[in-house]
Amino acid sequence: MKPEENKFADVPLRVKTWIYIIIVFALGISHPLAMKIFVAWISFQCFFEFMRLFRISSNRIIPSLFVGTAQFFLLYFFSIESYFIYSAVVTAIVLLYFILLKTSIRQFYGIIVALLVCLFAFPHLLFIREMVSGLNAIIFIVVVTELNDVFQYLMGKFFGKHKITPQISPNKTVEGFIGGIFLTVLLSNILGFFLLKTDIPVNTILGIILGISGFSGDVFMSYLKRKAGIKDTGTLLPGHGGLLDRMDSLIFNAPIFFWIFSLLIKR
Repeated sequence: MKPEENKFADVPLRVKTWIYIIIVFALGISHPLAMKIFVAWISFQCFFEFMRLFRISSNRIIPSLFVGTAQFFLLYFFSIESYFIYSAVVTAIVLLYFILLKTSIRQFYGIIVALLVCLFAFPHLLFIREMVSGLNAIIFIVVVTELNDVFQYLMGKFFGKHKITPQISPNKTVEGFIGGIFLTVLLSNILGFFLLKTDIPVNTILGIILGISGFSGDVFMSYLKRKAGIKDTGTLLPGHGGLLDRMDSLIFNAPIFFWIFSLLIKR
């Protein structure tokens, strides 16, 4: 029984940290201005963790602050279309900065990935918040995405036997993946009915897509961590690792949901 008990040894700490995450999330989405600050902070922290991941030894605070601050002003003053244009300029400035630092080719590619995630993927959280029924939509996407991660984690702990990505993330199992998506589809139908006012086919499709793409974002970050030889991107969230470890499932889910839901609204 001892090995089985050890499997769940980290659950109380993870649950305790989840309480703090929920409080910060609730404050972050409470107001449009708070959401802009929240997204900019996410990008600042995640970019900082990306630099640790890619072993950038230079001062990590300065470029991280630049990314977060620049993003806040772009989100505050510009529309979605203009944001992407000017964020490309910010991307060029940051890349030039690291070229001048004579960053290695491998690290340079890593910085490109970090900028794509922080400047182009995570801002979709704000874009979702600013849509029609935006507050309900942001609650839907974040709760479904994060609980999909929890479902897959728990299903894997209880029933996992067959590894799904043994070379990248040995703890992920076929049973956890399938069970997680099944529960995510159920959750998507429940939340979709109350929050999005969408029907069963739409909610089911959303649940399946978000379950698969959320898993893909998780595996993508696991691959980067495996290549870097580290377990977590940071220590900000006890029991979870860094903020990037907790946000990885939203890398693909936030943009995918924004564009799918935008099409649904226009129907």
